[in-house]
Amino acid sequence: MMDRARRRIGIVGYGHLGKFLVNQILLREDDLELVFVWNRTSSVLRNEVDEKYILEDLSLFADRKPDLIVEVAHPLITAQFGVDFLKVADYLVGSPTTFADIKVEESMREAATTHGLYIPSGAFWGAEDIKKMADRGTLQKLKVTMSKHPSCFRLNGELFEKNKSVTTERTVLYEGSVRGLCPLAPNNVNTMAAAAMVAHNLGFDKVEGSLVSDPMLTDWHVVEVDVWGPGDIESGSAFHVKTTRNNPAKAGVVTGSATSVSFISSLLGAHGKGPGVHFC
Repeated sequence: MMDRARRRIGIVGYGHLGKFLVNQILLREDDLELVFVWNRTSSVLRNEVDEKYILEDLSLFADRKPDLIVEVAHPLITAQFGVDFLKVADYLVGSPTTFADIKVEESMREAATTHGLYIPSGAFWGAEDIKKMADRGTLQKLKVTMSKHPSCFRLNGELFEKNKSVTTERTVLYEGSVRGLCPLAPNNVNTMAAAAMVAHNLGFDKVEGSLVSDPMLTDWHVVEVDVWGPGDIESGSAFHVKTTRNNPAKAGVVTGSATSVSFISSLLGAHGKGPGVHFC
């Protein structure tokens, strides 16, 4: 295959997931080409990544002529660079909790006019079906419950303090809107943020999130998705689907082992859909 047919990929962030993606791209020389890797601490990249791929200054990303930029670093990257990224390339957002800031969400939707803004479905099972319901206006209610071992959370503020006291009993750390939760757990609730974007007729204020700290979950992250459609919810006659996803994960691990494989599938799917917001 000729080089011009290969998609040129830039990776922003070199943590566990970023490293996995870089290695996968380098293995797929027939259809993907790595054009840059950026990390907040560039020294981490030394002896890990060939010098030709290292981008010291993220503001110079356009010089590498990427077709797709993939963020796996921090929600602030989209707030700072997302609009500029979309002027040059398609953009896959690995930290969709950034969209809990309504100004960021609005600016990014408006910017996706020449390139595609892609959001990975990740652990959010049934995203396409739920989007269809949102498009038709038949989605009445959506709740996502995430349960993990206490050591798997990276929390801020009151949730950090509450989680510290969890030792033996399953404890609900948060119950409420996804918009309110994202700033308190930006590294843990990307699945919920993706749900709020998919369920666009409800959005971040009406999609419900529940975060559970469970000392017994030493081998799994559990994600439960409750969906209500047409009918009367109060009487129990409404359409209702509940899915439960058990993602293998050891205590202390923020991201489950199935997430990396899911994300490379999202990267491969972030292609060819044109301008607008897409899920992959």
